[in-house]
Amino acid sequence: MSQEITVCGFHAIQSIIDWEPQRIVEVFVAQDRHDKRMLAIIDMLEKHCIKTVQTDKQTLDKIGKHTNHQGIVATLLAASILHEQDLISALDKTPDTGLYLLLDQIKDPHNFGACLRTADAAGINGVIISKDNSVGFTPTVMKTSSGAIDFVPVYQVTNLSRTLKTLKQKGAWIVGTSDKAEQSLYDVNLNGLIVIAMGSEQSGLRRLTENACDFLVKIPMLGHVHSLNVSVATGVMLYEALRQRHLN
Repeated sequence: MSQEITVCGFHAIQSIIDWEPQRIVEVFVAQDRHDKRMLAIIDMLEKHCIKTVQTDKQTLDKIGKHTNHQGIVATLLAASILHEQDLISALDKTPDTGLYLLLDQIKDPHNFGACLRTADAAGINGVIISKDNSVGFTPTVMKTSSGAIDFVPVYQVTNLSRTLKTLKQKGAWIVGTSDKAEQSLYDVNLNGLIVIAMGSEQSGLRRLTENACDFLVKIPMLGHVHSLNVSVATGVMLYEALRQRHLN
């Protein structure tokens, strides 16, 4: 049975209607609100054949877990997260030109959502995340991904080191990003079955993950700042891989 999550407020629910209306189970609205904003969003929900339930503030407070729900709360089906066995099965079907993104303990939902959006735009085969110390499929992730969460396979693994060994056994090359790297990403061949590993916002790749990489690369930094936001860095890495593959 699919899990459900709760989303509150006009802005968040409007975003879900725009991008992922099929995930909405039902929407609870304040029975004493008949203003234009509320009527407009109810009209949109009805056009998508989404059930709305009018209820009192006490019930909304309870469903919305006492957040600032603005008189509107939605329950959604949580997006499906795949697992290690699913990844192994997918690798058996992935061509030798496959491209995966590995996110090592990304905790910020905005960054994770943005990475998913870029992953979808770059047409990669899947995203790999660790089960512990990583953000899951939260409403913020769903919103920031702009619908990509429905199209990019996300594989949640328990033991990242073991998964990296499996990836190598399947013929993948692991390319990690590190400010300690001596070579630029533009010096590495990103053709073939490639896994690009990106580290956390604060500390980058963990030591075990870094040691498992076949290549460590850095993004040239010519200005005064020393690093890029992880979602921006992910975009740079994925699109360099895309550039190389389209040139060959």
